Amino acid sequence: MAEPKKKLRTIEAPFVALRPCGTAIRDRLKNLTPEDDKVLRLVGEHLGHLASLDLAARCADGNNHSSPKWAARKHGLTASSSSRWAGSITKATHDQWALSRRCQLAHIQSLEAGVRTVMHRLSQPIGQKGTKRAAGGYRSKSEWFQKSRRLRMLENRLGVARAEREAGVVHVVRGGRQMLNTRHNLAAAQLTETQWRKRWEAVRWFLAADGESGKRFGNETIRVTSDGDVSIKLPAPLTHLANARHGRYVLASKVAFAHRGQEWADRIEANRAVAYRIHLDVARGRWYLTASWQRPAVNTIPLDAACAKGIIGVDTNADHFAAYWLDTHGNPVAAPRRFHYDLSGSVQHRDAQIRHAITQTLHWAKQCGVAAIAIEDLDFTTEQTREKHGLKKKFRQLISGIPTGKLKARLVSMAAEMDLSIVAVDSAYTSLWGAQHWRKPLTTPRRKISRHDAAGIAIGRRALGHPIRRRTTPPLHHQSDGAGHRTVQARPGTRRREGTRPPVTERAHDARPRAETPQGMRATSASKTVRDARSAGMWVQDSLLLTE
Repeated sequence: MAEPKKKLRTIEAPFVALRPCGTAIRDRLKNLTPEDDKVLRLVGEHLGHLASLDLAARCADGNNHSSPKWAARKHGLTASSSSRWAGSITKATHDQWALSRRCQLAHIQSLEAGVRTVMHRLSQPIGQKGTKRAAGGYRSKSEWFQKSRRLRMLENRLGVARAEREAGVVHVVRGGRQMLNTRHNLAAAQLTETQWRKRWEAVRWFLAADGESGKRFGNETIRVTSDGDVSIKLPAPLTHLANARHGRYVLASKVAFAHRGQEWADRIEANRAVAYRIHLDVARGRWYLTASWQRPAVNTIPLDAACAKGIIGVDTNADHFAAYWLDTHGNPVAAPRRFHYDLSGSVQHRDAQIRHAITQTLHWAKQCGVAAIAIEDLDFTTEQTREKHGLKKKFRQLISGIPTGKLKARLVSMAAEMDLSIVAVDSAYTSLWGAQHWRKPLTTPRRKISRHDAAGIAIGRRALGHPIRRRTTPPLHHQSDGAGHRTVQARPGTRRREGTRPPVTERAHDARPRAETPQGMRATSASKTVRDARSAGMWVQDSLLLTE
C-alpha cells in the first residue's frame, strides 16, 4: 500500500516590499579646534547624564506611565538644559523603552518555542528518529536526563520573563549590553581598561536633536546652514562657553554632504524638519555629524507592473547570492550569476561585503532591463535554537551566518535609489522543487547548475505567479490542446510560445505555386518519384537548375 503524501503547508502570496520611509546621511566634522572638542565633550556628557536619569525614571514608571508624568519629566529636564533638549531626551527615552519591550516579547516567544521542543522530544521514546517536520527522541538516557533539567531551567526563565512583562519591568543599558560585557573580557577585545572607559563614556553621551518644520533650517537646537556652518544651542549650565549670540556655539568645521546633498539642501532651504546627531569615533578620534529625515509614504507599484519586464530571482546563502534572470513567462534567460561576500571579520567588514554584493546585483538587474528583484521572505529565528537541532552546531552556525533582517533592509533601501522594486516570496520548498524541476534540464557539459541556481529560478517563478514545475500534465482524455494549452509558460495567443509545431517538410519550404490536384486524388511529389525509381535500380537524371 502506497504511503500517503505529506501535507504541504500553505504558501503565502508574493508581495512588493514597502519602500523606506526615511533616510540618513553622514559627514565628518573636520578641522575642529581643541576648544570645539572640549565643548562637544562637555555638552555630550551633561546631556548624557540627564538622559540616564530620565531613562531610570521612565523604567520606574513601568506600565503606569501617563502624559502628565511625561510632562513632569520634561519640565524637570528643561531647567538643566532647554525645552528642545528636554523634548529630544524624553522622546529618545520612550523609543528605547519601547524597543526593550519588543525585545522582551521576542525573548518570551523564543523561550516558549524552546520549551515546546524539549517537551516534545522528552515525550518520544529514546532513540526515536525524527522527521523533517518534528524532531525525534533523544539518543540516550543521559541526554534525556540532561534535557529534562534544561526544561526546568527554561520554564523558570519563562516564568520570570512573563512576570516582568506583566509588571512592565525592562532591563535597559545605556551604551549597549555588548559594550558593558566587554569590560569583563578586555583581553579578548584587545583593549585596556582606559581604552574601554573612553569608549564607554562616548557611547553614553547624548548629542541628538529632533527637527522642527517651519523653523530656521529645519532645526533650532543643532543648526546646519546651507553653507555648511554647524552651531549648537548650549544647555543652560554651559551658556558661558558660547561664542555666538543667544547662547549658541559655532564650530570651526564645515560639512558638505556628498551623498544626497542636494536633497538635504532642498529641505533646509524650505525649512523642513531635519534631525541631527553628533558622535565621536574613539578608535579613530573623529567626530561625525549624521542628518536624517522622513520621506512621505509612497505606495508601491502593483505586482503585475513590477514583473512586466521579467524578474531576477535571488537565492540567499551564507556566502553568496545565486541570481537567475527570468522573462515574463518564467523561462530562464542567459546563464546564472553569483555574487560572493565574506561575512567574517569585523562588523564594518561584513556590512561592506553585503553592500558590495547588493550593488553588483542591482547593477546587473539594470543591465537586464528588469524592474524588480525577487527574494525569499526569510526568518530563521526558530531555526537557530539548540533545542531543535541539538548537537548540529555547524548547521546552526550556518543558518545564523545568513544575513536576513539587515539584508532585507539594505536591499530595499538601495533598490529604491535605483528605481527597482523588491518582491518578497514565501521560502517554502524553493530549494527542493527548484532542484527537482530545473537543475537537470539546465545542466550541460560546460555548465553545472547547483541547487542554489535552481532555487533562484523557483523564487523568480513564484514571484511571477507561475508554478515552479516546468510543465503541467496534459489532459487525461486526449493528448492534445483541445482541452487547454499544455504549458503554463504562455497562453495560446502568445507569439513564439512553446507549443505544438507543424512538421517541417520540403513542401513547407517550397514557395512555388503548384497545380491543383483533382478532388479525390492525392498529389505525388517529384522527390518521391525520384526516390522510388532509384530504389528500383533505375538511373534518373537530376533536375537542372534553370536560370534566365
